[in-house]
Amino acid sequence: MTKRTFGVIGLAVMGENLALNVESRGFPIAVYNRTASKTETFMTERATGKEVVPAYSLEEFVQVLERPRKILVMVKAGKPVDAVIEQLKPLLDKEDMIIDGGNSLYDDTERRTKDLEATGLGFVGMGVSGGEEGALNGPSLMPGGTEAAYKELEPILTKIAAQVDDGPCVTYIGPRGAGHYVKMVHNGIEYGDMQLIAEAYDLLKNGLELDHKQLHEVFAEWNTTDELNSFLIEITADIFKYIDPETNLPLVDLILDAAGQKGTGRWTVVSSLELGVPIPTIYAAVNARVMSAYKDERVAASKEITAVTGKYEGDKKAFINKIRDALYCSKMCSYAQGMALLSKASAEFDYNLNLSECARIWKGGCIIRAGFLDKIKSAFIDNPNLANLLLAPEFKQSILDRQNAWREVLATSNGLGIPVPAFSASLDYFDSYRRDRLPQNLTQAQRDYFGAHTYERIDKPRGEFFHTEWSK
Repeated sequence: MTKRTFGVIGLAVMGENLALNVESRGFPIAVYNRTASKTETFMTERATGKEVVPAYSLEEFVQVLERPRKILVMVKAGKPVDAVIEQLKPLLDKEDMIIDGGNSLYDDTERRTKDLEATGLGFVGMGVSGGEEGALNGPSLMPGGTEAAYKELEPILTKIAAQVDDGPCVTYIGPRGAGHYVKMVHNGIEYGDMQLIAEAYDLLKNGLELDHKQLHEVFAEWNTTDELNSFLIEITADIFKYIDPETNLPLVDLILDAAGQKGTGRWTVVSSLELGVPIPTIYAAVNARVMSAYKDERVAASKEITAVTGKYEGDKKAFINKIRDALYCSKMCSYAQGMALLSKASAEFDYNLNLSECARIWKGGCIIRAGFLDKIKSAFIDNPNLANLLLAPEFKQSILDRQNAWREVLATSNGLGIPVPAFSASLDYFDSYRRDRLPQNLTQAQRDYFGAHTYERIDKPRGEFFHTEWSK
């Protein structure tokens, strides 16, 4: 039997679809799943007539792969990944490579890369974004780890990735955990984007009283604009037109308002705190999901706590345009925060990230793909050392042109009692970043007063510290 070019371990939805994607690009594959019946079902229902060989033991699986072996592991992040790696290690030869395509924590990928490279094996921690459809038809891929292994994989990865006007949506991200770190931040930006859209929806539905047909029309129109054209806006428009066949009501209105999360947003927030990078929009988005989980408490509180409520009384059409502007400004801040975190992590962990390339590979396949990523790509090409996306000429001017509308939306939402935590966090981020003086001089005085933590002075060189006996 002819040896297989590529192997996939783990036949859940993402594993199956990635396997079929690889095979459809002309690379014969082998597949293995711990539960044999899952392998049999895949072969019967999805792999008939394709260049797919099933294996029912890891030994058999390894033997049918050509060397150097290229093995994609698609199992649940954490201990299951470690378990598969430990089972594979004694079966592999030097220069064989393992690819972890799950949502692993970058710290785990750092550890696994060092461990496997020390044995002569290659390890690639690869972020995969695009969901089921992307996995099958072309995802955005963020591979990091052993560079030599990536070079071996490149002919396959460039074929299976989403294709956009300036190439496949894949690039070598950097050493060790770089790929999974970039995927983590991608997901953090995704959290921010989704929460901002949810807040715009809340204002439109509960402030302006738009029905599901009007909501569909607004989001469909927004998706035709240069500013907001994106996958998430597109699917949001689709969601509003879907009618539940059981009740004949808009399905979105029947969905419980308690959002789940798998951890990547929280990981992004934790990393930002460890590195000292402010990402308030993303934090607000994570916090909003946590708050949504308190459904029973919120229902009870709604009967006890009365606050200001109302409906918008002004020009609805004009205000819809202002919400669009506020959404775009806030979206820019969310991406700016994510890119700033990547920049700091790149320096801290020696990832040597190319932020322009990160933006480019997000243009297709992934969940946060959006028209304005081309502008982000260009901003970092024009200035690879750009401190913050808000300083790029086009983004700076875009916010300055729209900031009055942004502020009006925030003031109106507060007046109507509609919470907009991510909108608010974004505006606060913008206002804090543009201020040459913040009130933390008082914070430093307080810290020195109660704890002798010292402070610097604006009339003395940086690095000189002072202490005052304030109570004298």
